[in-house]
Amino acid sequence: MKTETVTYPADGLNMVGELHWDESRAGPRPGVLVFPEAFGLSEHAKSRARRLAEHGYVALACDLHGDSKVIPDLADVMPIVMKLRDEPARIRARAGGALAALLARPQVDARRVAAIGFCLGGTLSLELARGGADLAAVVGFHSGLGTAAPADARNIKAKVLVCIGADDPGIPPEQRAAFEQEMRAGGVDWRLHVYGGVVHSFTNPDAGALGRPEFARYDASADKHSWAQMLALFDEAFA
Repeated sequence: MKTETVTYPADGLNMVGELHWDESRAGPRPGVLVFPEAFGLSEHAKSRARRLAEHGYVALACDLHGDSKVIPDLADVMPIVMKLRDEPARIRARAGGALAALLARPQVDARRVAAIGFCLGGTLSLELARGGADLAAVVGFHSGLGTAAPADARNIKAKVLVCIGADDPGIPPEQRAAFEQEMRAGGVDWRLHVYGGVVHSFTNPDAGALGRPEFARYDASADKHSWAQMLALFDEAFA
């Protein structure tokens, strides 16, 4: 398996991501953007990119805050998150820079590209699609579903999958309902999976380090099921 550091500009920042692919496979293949949780490009997103490379994809674990910076304190990162959520153009710029970097790779089939993301990373994936990016699939894991530009759902070309904990305090039922209405109004090919008894960050085995189990907690069953559903969607979208 090959790993390479990739730098690219986005939203005025110097982004530093990590590209993974199986160099034993010949020819262009589907590419996948992997956007991390709000804290930044941690081992969680990098490990998911490596797993995707093992499945035969070219996966770029993307930077979020520039220079691969990780902001470990929730109190420090939340103001950044809230500001970005109100500025879809900036979110799309950060995601679009990563997309351009991935498409520039000769290993990638530009006709078959997806974006996935966790937490704020899922929001980046969805906003990239709302901006009209030529994506085959978009997947959000415990991702924020709200947007300041819901009418832009009409620009979405990708098949959309979001996987959410039913008890995630950061994604209340009314936000899910608004997202459903947005997807319907936009004529999007979409699906929403909701996991009972599950909260935020259910895909991250290190979620417990936050010390707030009522907010962020790993759930092995939801993690396994949501990952399998993502792979099934890729099979469909990349066929």
